[in-house]
Amino acid sequence: MNALFEPWSPAFVADPYPAYERLRSTGRVHWYEPTRQWLVPHYEDVSALLRDRRLGRTYLHRFTHEEFGRTPPPAAHEPFHTLNDHGILDLEAPDHTRIRRLVTKAFTPRTVAALEPTVARLAAGLVTELRKAGGGDLLADVAEPLPVAVIAEMLGVPEADRALLRPWSADICGMFELNPSEETARRAVRASVEFSDYLRVLIAERRGDPGEDLISALIAAHDADDRLSEQEMISTCVLLLNAGHEATVNTTANGWWSLFRHPEQLARLRADHSLLPTAVEELMRHDTPLQMFERWVLDDIEIGGTLVPRGAELALLFGSANRDPARFADPDTLDLGRADNPHITFGAGIHFCLGAPLARIELAASFGELLRRAPEMRLVGEPRWNPGYVIRGVDELLVEL
Repeated sequence: MNALFEPWSPAFVADPYPAYERLRSTGRVHWYEPTRQWLVPHYEDVSALLRDRRLGRTYLHRFTHEEFGRTPPPAAHEPFHTLNDHGILDLEAPDHTRIRRLVTKAFTPRTVAALEPTVARLAAGLVTELRKAGGGDLLADVAEPLPVAVIAEMLGVPEADRALLRPWSADICGMFELNPSEETARRAVRASVEFSDYLRVLIAERRGDPGEDLISALIAAHDADDRLSEQEMISTCVLLLNAGHEATVNTTANGWWSLFRHPEQLARLRADHSLLPTAVEELMRHDTPLQMFERWVLDDIEIGGTLVPRGAELALLFGSANRDPARFADPDTLDLGRADNPHITFGAGIHFCLGAPLARIELAASFGELLRRAPEMRLVGEPRWNPGYVIRGVDELLVEL
């Protein structure tokens, strides 16, 4: 098993898909000792388990750490866990239900739709600068700044402060990798404290002087006597940044890397921009930005005849599920016109990504602008990959015009 699944191997991170094929062919669930998790590689199982209420992103709504057979996190990590544990991604009912309902009041389809002109303007500006420079790093020059700028505009973060956001997010997201080091934890704690302190000041300003931004809307969102606490607002804002841009950044860069490696599909898209909606979905499926989603087993379950006991952790392999031939025809083929494409890149069930509509708008805008304004864009050398496996992406993607 360890020879099949090597999340710390650069070669595996660069191309995990052959290993996934072997995992799927050898069983429905696999014990992986280095992380003490059960790996689940098949689409049907992953899709069902995302909706299974016997699993949870947390167990603390039902058990203490000790009751669940787990060691509490070190006290020094508390700022990270306070921040993370109050966001809806790592909560279960009833808190998840309450907070998601209140956040949805502020983060409405109308709010997202109203952002389209802003997204288009920002994407056009970034691609214009790339053209002026004759090329550059597609990751640093377009993929990263666009979603960060959009989230910053949504939250009402002043332009002068926006350079702080991406480093904070990167340091916090380091804790979502497998077996993070103590140095990774130290950086995540520092970023959690700094980002929380920054947002606390911003929230206080909006309480006194509300605007049209999302923080003001979160302050205003309430049901009867129920409203978001300050910590819940802080955690929601951080989650919107982290989840709202990590997937978009990596889908953009990884997607262009896929297109450059499939020149016939890139030529097809350049010749017919009406393919863009299905192309975006296919790029998210073909090279999934979030490779793994973890859930705790709250009550004993059985997967393919294997009993997985309460207290265990499941690693749902999104990247493998999205390449499962039992669900997708010719799954390793990049087909930008693929119509039957129920990928699970945004998850499923109660934790389905709240920001999926916004991510799709951002991806359509950036890919569309690059197709229109930089049709001659070419790759300069093979990219380097970040060492992280869970949130998987290239370190740079150099292009020239």
